[in-house]
Amino acid sequence: MADTPSVEEVEEGDDYYHVRFRDPDEFDEIRTPDWADKPAGSVVEGSEVRTGHEEGNDDWEIQSVLIPLDAVDDGDEAREKARDIVEKIES
Repeated sequence: MADTPSVEEVEEGDDYYHVRFRDPDEFDEIRTPDWADKPAGSVVEGSEVRTGHEEGNDDWEIQSVLIPLDAVDDGDEAREKARDIVEKIES
């Protein structure tokens, strides 16, 4: 993983706050890896991490974090929790 990115956008969906760290168009492939469930769930139960891969680059980078709507009060708290998840994964 690369340096911890800053949050680009927070969108409220039907079930999750989608906290975007990188534009999905930067990547050739995006996955939700199982290995990220434990660190993400230790910060916010039910959260998911999406990673992206760019062809020609060996690294997978965090593209976004999904925070369940019922786990936080608002988008600002979702942003904070998503940053905590990214820091935990990248430490």
